[in-house]
Amino acid sequence: MNKFRKLILFSTICLFAYLLICLFSLGNVAAQTMSNSNFIIRMGNFNTAAGHPNNGAFSLNLTVGQTAPGLYVGSNFKVRSGFQYINSIIPFTFTISQINIDFGPITATNPVTRTNTLTVSNGSAYGYQVTASENHPLLLASKGQMIPDTGCDSGTCTTTNPGAWNNVLSYGFGYSCTNVSGTDCTPGFSNGASFAPFSASPSATVVMSSLNVGRGRQVQITYKVNVSAVQAAGLYTNVIDFIATPSF
Repeated sequence: MNKFRKLILFSTICLFAYLLICLFSLGNVAAQTMSNSNFIIRMGNFNTAAGHPNNGAFSLNLTVGQTAPGLYVGSNFKVRSGFQYINSIIPFTFTISQINIDFGPITATNPVTRTNTLTVSNGSAYGYQVTASENHPLLLASKGQMIPDTGCDSGTCTTTNPGAWNNVLSYGFGYSCTNVSGTDCTPGFSNGASFAPFSASPSATVVMSSLNVGRGRQVQITYKVNVSAVQAAGLYTNVIDFIATPSF
């Protein structure tokens, strides 16, 4: 019995989530560029002229060349047309509540879960999306051992097809998504009832998105790890990239 206990005792397993915050402002006429080691997005101005010119005496938001920009008000409606209103009302922001996920000591067939919260405020005309990817499965670098990505109970769930994961003999690492404010989780997660593996970088999978504007839209990401008695002991790590992108 003592020997078996030694085999199934594992050191701390840590997951580090790196955050890329894409802050998109229409304050300049110059083209916008967003990039990291996996992608580059270049976007020019959307109108004949647009921006936020200012000095010590004035501050002005403007849109020129768009069809019918301006403020339109009636007895029971108000329409703000033009990118100057999107810029001024809800700036695009993205935050992660916790970027260091530590599973602590784990034992075989005893799944461990941890959570953090993704928050998006978005005023862009066509919504936004948040994608996720991992640099590799949880890895014990000193021995080259990995905890495989989950296949869920069926063994067939994929990055785009979440599935139930309740069996303690189903091993691996994966995640789920639960709506907190709004309904922005990818529908296949059934509000936290299903799990999926992370996509392998440079591929990425949408985990959170909306076509609507809003402030403080939130989802909870649940990370789960479960190992067998033959898994090598040690400190396993990987990096999860969340990338938030507004749509215009």
